[in-house]
Amino acid sequence: MFTGSVTIGEGEVQPLFDDLRIALLESDVSLDTTEYLIGDLHRRLVGRQIARGQVNDAVKNEVKLALLDLFGGKKDFLKEASGKTKPVKILFLGPNGAGKTTTIAKMAFLLQQKGFKSVIAASDTFRAAAIEQAALHGEKLGVKVIKHQYGADPAAVAFDAIAHAKAEKIDFVLIDTAGRQDTNVNLIKEMEKINRVIQPDYKIFVGESIAGHALIEQAKKFHETVGLDGLVLTKLDADAKGGTAFSIAHDLKTPILFIGMGQEYGDLKPFDPEWLVNNVLS
Repeated sequence: MFTGSVTIGEGEVQPLFDDLRIALLESDVSLDTTEYLIGDLHRRLVGRQIARGQVNDAVKNEVKLALLDLFGGKKDFLKEASGKTKPVKILFLGPNGAGKTTTIAKMAFLLQQKGFKSVIAASDTFRAAAIEQAALHGEKLGVKVIKHQYGADPAAVAFDAIAHAKAEKIDFVLIDTAGRQDTNVNLIKEMEKINRVIQPDYKIFVGESIAGHALIEQAKKFHETVGLDGLVLTKLDADAKGGTAFSIAHDLKTPILFIGMGQEYGDLKPFDPEWLVNNVLS
């Protein structure tokens, strides 16, 4: 009956799965995510009837679809966020040295390009030079930075920035925070407080793509503490394959919104899953 087709069996796909497993692991995709993908592909392929001569194309297509499905589609964050009641409050969170303050400056620049006004809340009152760094970016971009003294209550800084945004009809409040490590209980409690007091519209985790497994563990900690709405992966330009993105998308089920691809203000790009999938499969 199916003379022009073949049924895909274990024998046909096992060599492919072996090669794919190696390729994914070499691209820094976690073992857990890799095995999930192999299992998903097994369900998609084994037992399917496919026209002769089209097996390779069908397999390649299913591999791509399985990888894309991890990300749940491309998300237009700015379109969604701009539809919310103004000002839209975005709380940026993450470990030390991940590039939160720089990412906030890049976000302010991106918002400018789209015709939106923003204010930066320098709520990292803990790290030396953090307030000056935020102020310098604000000066370069022509964006107001609301700041207090070091040691001040970060929630109070954010509260003042929100009040300023309301008074001046500013669209977005971009809130910087101190880098948190798992061991610093006080900073974790402070993060919970600022989340409770300002009730942000979005809580966005900023982490380095090149941190690998450590990035996933850090993000999980933040997700458990305050619940994340999205991720920004920095230094993706320095990450050979970007496999960590697949792992974090699978583990957290939280969308990757933007990626950092360089040092310039214009180097924060909306995340395109297809671009990353093509990069890994190349």
